[in-house]
Amino acid sequence: MIFEKTLIALAAAATIVAAAGVAVVAAAFTLYALLTPHLGAAGAAAVVAASAALLVGLAALVAAAKAKSHASRARSAEGPDLGLIWQVIEMAKRRPLLAAGAALAAAVFAMRNPTLLAALVKAFLDPRTGPPPKA
Repeated sequence: MIFEKTLIALAAAATIVAAAGVAVVAAAFTLYALLTPHLGAAGAAAVVAASAALLVGLAALVAAAKAKSHASRARSAEGPDLGLIWQVIEMAKRRPLLAAGAALAAAVFAMRNPTLLAALVKAFLDPRTGPPPKA
């Protein structure tokens, strides 16, 4: 039941991302077609590239500001700094859909790269070969 809802949410997110991508490409082509008679092919392409760079830069600024404010709120609410594993566990508790999606993506990646999966399993299951602990 939960797995089905997760897959449906992932499919919906993928559909939204694909639709947004199509809309961006259509807008870029429209801008190019509108500017070509006035600026020529090279000028229109330069304006489209500059507008795309501006859009990406603005999105990055908004994301950075949002991440900074979220990180400062999270730091003030938490207390002492926890280890990486505990931070991942807390993130999975706060956002289970994101954690399930990340786990699914990791599983697909591992299935497509069996040599990487074998190396990871070997790294975790082999006994340590370092120097013996001092008594």
